[in-house]
Amino acid sequence: MTPPDAPHNRWSDLDRPPLNGTALRRGLLRPDALWTSLEVVESTGSTNTDLAGQARGGAVGEGTVLIAEEQTAGRGRLERTWTAPPRSGLFFSVYLEPGDIPVERWGWVPLLAGVAAATGLAKSAGVDMSLKWPNDLLVTVEGEERKTGGILGEFAGDGIVVGLGVNVSLRADELPAPTAGSLALAGAVSTDRETLLRAVLRSLEDWYGRWKAAGGDAAASGLQAAYAAGCATLDRTVRAELPGGTSLVGEAVAIDGDGRLVLSTEGGLQRPVSAGDIVHLRGAAGGLT
Repeated sequence: MTPPDAPHNRWSDLDRPPLNGTALRRGLLRPDALWTSLEVVESTGSTNTDLAGQARGGAVGEGTVLIAEEQTAGRGRLERTWTAPPRSGLFFSVYLEPGDIPVERWGWVPLLAGVAAATGLAKSAGVDMSLKWPNDLLVTVEGEERKTGGILGEFAGDGIVVGLGVNVSLRADELPAPTAGSLALAGAVSTDRETLLRAVLRSLEDWYGRWKAAGGDAAASGLQAAYAAGCATLDRTVRAELPGGTSLVGEAVAIDGDGRLVLSTEGGLQRPVSAGDIVHLRGAAGGLT
């Protein structure tokens, strides 16, 4: 390993080799594929910010993939920051143009990305994955649910930019919070980022194709059922911290046709939640998970 006082370079951590952009392009960019352009950059503030800016300027088309070895100002939901050591995870954004799909159905795209990422990572890393509504990827570390990834979607240009961040090889002393995890800490059989990235992008291409073929109908494409099957939030008591500072406690009973989380509250009322921060509660005492 490189001594601590040696100059930083992209090979300074031999456990975290750089991505091979040429090999990724060769494997993913095909004439009949969704992915049309793929770039790997050494460092940037946020791949979502960069790609959204390009999309608004009309400089990119559907299927563009932007990957960073390091993000210095990565963004999560609710303007949270996302940072990790260089080459310790997957930090990338894709640009999609659903075209004729009604805009009111585009809200399913980040949820679709969650299903695709969980499916691809489970197969390639050999780790059980689950989804916390709306856009968190969970793994189990030492018997506890931990967040290992997140997804952020935003409208830009004629389409939508979807960003994904996944902790791959973070060690325990590198975790940003006690509730965070990584694929390595969850016992992944592989932490090869190129293998994981190819699996996620191929899974995303597959699910996006199914959803578009069904006209954006989440039920007809199987997306709604797949999300519900992998969602760790369902069948639990949760607290929804809503925009405006209010909150709502109830049992999460369903994901509806619009991708909203349906809570069954006191008195038997069912309330759909379209935006907010969800806290999983443990029993009546309300201990956090």
